[in-house]
Amino acid sequence: MYRNGVAAVVAATLLGSQAFAAGDIKAGRQKALQCQTCHGLDGLSKMPDAPNIAGSPEPYLVKQLDAFRKGERKNEMMSVVAKPLSDQDIADLAAYFAAIEVTVKVPK
Repeated sequence: MYRNGVAAVVAATLLGSQAFAAGDIKAGRQKALQCQTCHGLDGLSKMPDAPNIAGSPEPYLVKQLDAFRKGERKNEMMSVVAKPLSDQDIADLAAYFAAIEVTVKVPK
């Protein structure tokens, strides 16, 4: 009995409190058109106060967009943009931006 209870707690912790559907990269690209002014369609910031999000881990992007949507994280622009997003919108956007490959060149 005890072992089953521990397994259930571990599973719940690993899965998180909110389940998001798998994101669709193509749908995310279409939805990302609204993001391009600040983050660029390529996920590389076009404004000094907007972060680069290309290649960011998908779970991180989901968590941040959800936090903006719920008001747990605040930013004047993102709070407005994220509020109407559905779970599927967030999953699609996260899948798209996470799928962008970023190359890095280390200075010599």
